Amino acid sequence: MKALAIAFVVLAAACGGASQPAANAGSVAVFAASSLTDAFKKVGDQLKLKNPGADFVFNFGSSSTLATQITSGAPADVFASADDVNMQKVVDAQLNESAPAFFVGNRLQIAVAAGNPKQIGGLVDLAKPGLIVVLAGPTVPAGRYAADALQKAGVTVKPASQEVDVRAVLNKVALGEADAGIVYVTDVISAGGRVSGVDIPEQQQVIARYPITVVRGSKNPRLAKAYIDYLLSDDGQRLLAEFGFSRP
Repeated sequence: MKALAIAFVVLAAACGGASQPAANAGSVAVFAASSLTDAFKKVGDQLKLKNPGADFVFNFGSSSTLATQITSGAPADVFASADDVNMQKVVDAQLNESAPAFFVGNRLQIAVAAGNPKQIGGLVDLAKPGLIVVLAGPTVPAGRYAADALQKAGVTVKPASQEVDVRAVLNKVALGEADAGIVYVTDVISAGGRVSGVDIPEQQQVIARYPITVVRGSKNPRLAKAYIDYLLSDDGQRLLAEFGFSRP
């Protein structure tokens, strides 16, 4: 697959935060990776304060599912993917209004039951007999990243299930239906005390970088761009950091 050309945004240039046009109003449909759920809802709330009359409607799911929906004609204004592979599908279909930009990064972490009763210390422990491990499906970015991390660690894991997105993996662990799952750091943070997180060492780590774009044919391209501009601003980056994301 050809490499996705994604704009590298110099965030320092936005040191004062992006100013948002006060006249922006209307509805914007934001299709975003499920790991962005909490942060993106907060971003929407912030922009509503700056843009009276604006409404942000979110569709969260796996990046692969969202890309399929967009290329099949679903009405979207903004697409934020957890990888460049699924963004490339939208670019190949010539459905990106603007050049996609990496706006945030994320790291993997092992989610375990609160207090880590199984005493899981790392990826190698996920191969222990009798341990119930769930992963995201292979077409889901988190599932592919997990497979890459396990390969780096030289570990073979037979998951009890392969979930539709990373939040489904998190929920299985939180509900006690699985002993462990590989998710993002931000997912463990979002779960509060319902799960604990086990760090993955740098040599086995896989860094996720998230691209975003305005979708061609957007009914509200100005407000869609304002949403992206806020994410790329210093204010937006600080907000994302509160949820555990890193700069891209």
